[in-house]
Formats: sequence, C-alpha cells, structure tokens
Amino acid sequence: MSGGVDSSVAGHLLREDGHEVVGVFMRQGEPAAGPQAADTCRVAPHAVNEPPRGGRGCCGAADAEDARRVADALDIPFYALDFQPQFARIVDYFVDEYARGRTPNPCIVCNRWLKFGKLFDYADSVHAEFVATGHYAQCLTHQDGTRWLCRGLDPEKDQSYALFGIDRRRLPRILLPVGAFEKTRIRALASRLDLPVAEKRDSQDVCFVAPGQHAQLVRHRRGDISTAGNLVTVDGNIVGRHDGIERFTVGQRKKLGVAMGEPYFVVRVDPATCDVTIGRREDLARQQLTADSTNWLAPPPEHGFRCLAQIRYNSLPVAAQARPLPGERLEVVFDEPTYGVAPGQAVVCYDGERVLGGGWIE
Repeated sequence: MSGGVDSSVAGHLLREDGHEVVGVFMRQGEPAAGPQAADTCRVAPHAVNEPPRGGRGCCGAADAEDARRVADALDIPFYALDFQPQFARIVDYFVDEYARGRTPNPCIVCNRWLKFGKLFDYADSVHAEFVATGHYAQCLTHQDGTRWLCRGLDPEKDQSYALFGIDRRRLPRILLPVGAFEKTRIRALASRLDLPVAEKRDSQDVCFVAPGQHAQLVRHRRGDISTAGNLVTVDGNIVGRHDGIERFTVGQRKKLGVAMGEPYFVVRVDPATCDVTIGRREDLARQQLTADSTNWLAPPPEHGFRCLAQIRYNSLPVAAQARPLPGERLEVVFDEPTYGVAPGQAVVCYDGERVLGGGWIE
C-alpha cells in the first residue's frame, strides 16, 4: 500500500473477493528535515546534506500516513517495512546510469528488486499466499493453467511495461486487482467507499528526486567528477558547451542550451568524451536495437519471433522481428524506423496484450 488511490482500492477489491488482507507500506527512506518533510524521503546511508528531493512520489511520511488511514478504513492490519538499504541500491543504479550516458528506469528496477522481490520474503514470513499491488496490469490464468502477465484494461494507465523484469516464477502468486478496471472507475469506487485518498493525485515522478533535479542528485552523489563537454551536431560541428552529460537523454528536445533555429534533439550521449550529439528528428530514427540482461515471462524463445516492441513506458508498441542472441541478449528489428531508442531504457516484447519479456537497451 503506497498511500495512493490504486493500491487502496486494490485492498478493498481483495477483501470483496474473500482474501484475508494485510496492508504493507515499504518505507524506502527517512523523512527529510525542513518544510518539505511531509512529502520527501531520504535514502540511507548517503542522505546527509543531499539536495532537496521529493515530489509526487510514493515513499514519503505523508504517504505512509495515508496508507495507514486507508488500512483503518478497510479494517485490515497494517505494517511499515524498512527497505532503506535495498532502496539505496536503486538510487546508486540511477546515478551510475546517468553518469554512463544512459537513461535509467528506476521503477522497473524497484518492481523487480523490491515490490516483486524483497516483499515476497516478508510474505513468506507471515505465510501469505499472494502479493498484490495497485499496478494497472493483469495476471491472468491461461486455459493451460499457466499465468500470463498482460496489459491493463485502461490503455492510458497500463503499467505492464514496468513489470517485465519480475521473476516468472512469481506470477502464480501475484494479484493485480485494479488492472481489470479503468482509472475513472477506480476513483469513483474510492469516492463511494469514502476512502481518504479518493481525490489524491497520482504519483508520476521518480519518488526520490524532485522533478527537474535529477542532475543535481547525480552531481551530489558523484562528487567532484566533471562530465562537462561539447554539444556537437551529427556531422561533427561543435555548436556549444554543456556542464554535464547527466542533464541529457536520447530524444530530449528542451533545455539543450543552444538555439539552432529549428527543433533539435539529443541523438547520442558519449560518456567517454562527454560529447552530447544533437540532430533533427530524422537523426533519431533507428531500424534496430540490441538489448542485454533479458528476462522472460513466457518460455524463453529459441528462435526469431514476431512481436510488438515497446521502447519506453509512454511510447506506443511497434511491429518488429525479434531474435535471441547469445549471453542473454536480444536483437529487435523494427518494421518501420523508430524514434528515441535510448540506451538504459527497456525494450519489452508483447504478443498482443501478453508480455513475453524484454531486456535493457544497449
């Protein structure tokens, strides 16, 4: 229970289905000092004198209190678990990826390591049969008895992309109650139940850093290491300077620090030279990609296969041909050029609504 409307209604739906529900809040950080204390969290053990952080996340003191109030309203037991050391690893991953010129996705990592990883240890300790969350995705039982991870019913809220990394063996024990509903129905149900979070805004930002401040976090954690370099065009012309590659991600259009007279985008980030290459939209076009550290929620493929490939959380899936490569790697060739393929993000392969699996874009 994150203190949001989705996991709150999920608790109600589970009770309606006859489950004995235990509410759990994952305490991922320590309350920050100062006026933002109610809405921010800090991560041990590197939290001393860090820059202001927070935003519309899901791990602050106010969220914990919201979750506790909902548990009281649902008349279920509630526990807050200390996941600070594990969550510190996610922040380290986030910082390291930006320093490598890549675009991290901490939500996927959190889902794999914590929400559908470490949380199962606690479930086992209290002899719980299932772990349930408020994600907009569906765990469905196929006619042959296998469990499939599928898209949520609401296409605007579908979160199946961010769940590709979970262990396939966990699927029989995962429940995703809100995935079969549209978000408007979930909010309406929360209002009808008079839940205290019925009108609470959705969390849309990385929970451990305020919007627009990820570069400050990276610099603080990296110390005096400079990643400043040149802004160059795709044909090699130097058109400006920047103060750090952590400010940029492939596909970025705004805040490039240089006026080109027409829209330009980040095409490539080179951590070796600290050059940031910019170009027109057509320079972003990619016909294929490779990915590593693949994870499969269906039987791992032995040969090439057709799929719908999604390269970002908020991007549309596109038709592609994929094939496994040695060393838990994957090649994806798109039917049509695709824009904004970013190293560090995930490519997730679908068969219709079913998540087959994916990997981390190289």
